[in-house]
Amino acid sequence: MYSKSDLMKDLEQLGLKHTDTLLVHSSMKSIGEAEKRADTVLDALSEYLSEGLLVFPTLSYRFVNGQQPVYSVRDTPACTGLLPELFRKRPGVIRSLNPTHSLAALGRDAKEFTAGHELYDSPCHRTSPWGKLYDRGSRILFIGTGLSCNTFLHGVEEWCNPPIGLSEQLYPLVIFDTEGHRIERPSHCHSGAHSRWYDLMEPAFQAGDAIRYGKFGDASVQLLDAVKVCHIVTGVLEKTPDFFTEEYQTSGARSPQ
Repeated sequence: MYSKSDLMKDLEQLGLKHTDTLLVHSSMKSIGEAEKRADTVLDALSEYLSEGLLVFPTLSYRFVNGQQPVYSVRDTPACTGLLPELFRKRPGVIRSLNPTHSLAALGRDAKEFTAGHELYDSPCHRTSPWGKLYDRGSRILFIGTGLSCNTFLHGVEEWCNPPIGLSEQLYPLVIFDTEGHRIERPSHCHSGAHSRWYDLMEPAFQAGDAIRYGKFGDASVQLLDAVKVCHIVTGVLEKTPDFFTEEYQTSGARSPQ
């Protein structure tokens, strides 16, 4: 059974700094038995990043769409697993106001980091919190999930010119903030299933020194450098804009060019 101290030692072995900004994708089941279960995991991450910023993806795209257009920052659940859902409810955590791709943050500059996400008509605008991950030189940790859930790459696709993977249609979405104020936010949504191909980038990340490996409890983990990853994937998309599409990947040319 893992203690908070055990899990913090695993984070140290990965080379994480206490001042880092860390985005965590997670599978609680993969970690194994912890003393107080999810609370111990969240305590370990929060305490280790006490001088930095801990971020979880609290995406809600499964619950908010053209047919169900309302997002409440307080009440709409995250569809990204147990840890993000519990984390967003913790004291001091601030959740951003994007209706489909919110982030929840705790620590240094959490309010500044999450601010303004409701201003954009797309999920991962370059100056949204997703773009701030790049600006802050963030690390991205995958705990037992693999790289296919790397939402940051949706951002990289969106920052291309022209943007990749966004619907042409604007959906009439509605946001309710923490005070219950209503915000109309017509929004483009992500289209296609591009993330199913994101793990194909792993060899390129290895070659570009953008990935490290380790463990967290029982889980195998990958730790990405957001800046290096952005540059690598941007280079691929500049040459092959349709790299993450079904059509390209079923054509037989699966490796980054």
